[in-house]
Amino acid sequence: MSTLDVPRPFGRLLTAMVTPFGVSGELDLDKAAELATYLVDEQCNEALVINGTTGESPTTSDAEKADLVRAVADAVGDRAKIVAGVGTFDTVHTIHLAEQAAKSGADGLLVVTPYYSRPPQAGLLTHFRAVADATELPVLLYDIPGRTGTPIETDTLLRLAEHERIVGVKDAKGDFAASAEVLAKTDLAYYCGSDAETLPLLSVGAVGVIGTSTHFSGTGTLAMIEAYERGDTAEALRWHRQLLPIYTGIFRTQGTILVKAGLALRGRSVGPVRPPLVDATEHEIAHLRADLAAAGV
Repeated sequence: MSTLDVPRPFGRLLTAMVTPFGVSGELDLDKAAELATYLVDEQCNEALVINGTTGESPTTSDAEKADLVRAVADAVGDRAKIVAGVGTFDTVHTIHLAEQAAKSGADGLLVVTPYYSRPPQAGLLTHFRAVADATELPVLLYDIPGRTGTPIETDTLLRLAEHERIVGVKDAKGDFAASAEVLAKTDLAYYCGSDAETLPLLSVGAVGVIGTSTHFSGTGTLAMIEAYERGDTAEALRWHRQLLPIYTGIFRTQGTILVKAGLALRGRSVGPVRPPLVDATEHEIAHLRADLAAAGV
């Protein structure tokens, strides 16, 4: 199955949006609406992921998560889809967040593998199916074993693909052979979960990216995807190489930290991070400034 044959339930370019906070750490919904508008109207995002790890979901309350989805949906929901991160290590709580997101205006759900408890694959099947059954919204599975401790194995993904509302995967596993096998055997839409691996994953059938550096590199990343789709692999590679400094540089430390620092450099301050994250150092900001310049964004 070629990339062009695979449905794109949320378009091709998505950004895992950071969550704006005030100087005292309170949720800033006005800034969230402004940031979402910038990401859609200037950075060409076709959908936004709200309440993901980049959005500091471990430190926001359930009520804050609902308010954030509503604010972003009100701001850009007429021209971009809203995907709500709802995954936790507790199936009951994840279902609650899924139902809350549906009521708050989300168009889809991102559900990460339960972390820390490291359930067996049978537990993953039960968890993901229960969440997918809880609402009518389409579901993206988030496979990131480097953070959760547990990969979603190929056989498990093949079985989950049979569920009518499980439509895709945010793939940050880094196992291209495994991803290629799932893509060959299912119609799941794969979104790259590691910015620098977007072009390689496109080559085995992915449809796009859920990015972090795309707070800055969105237009170029979409141009890279479009070039690949039309068969201009040389142009796609040119974009990949141009953007590589920011694709990798945004993760010199935890990505949220540098996105917020980079937005401040651009005059779009979205406030501090919440503990246990810490704001970027002057040394990290200097490197970030150089990475942005090298990528031409």
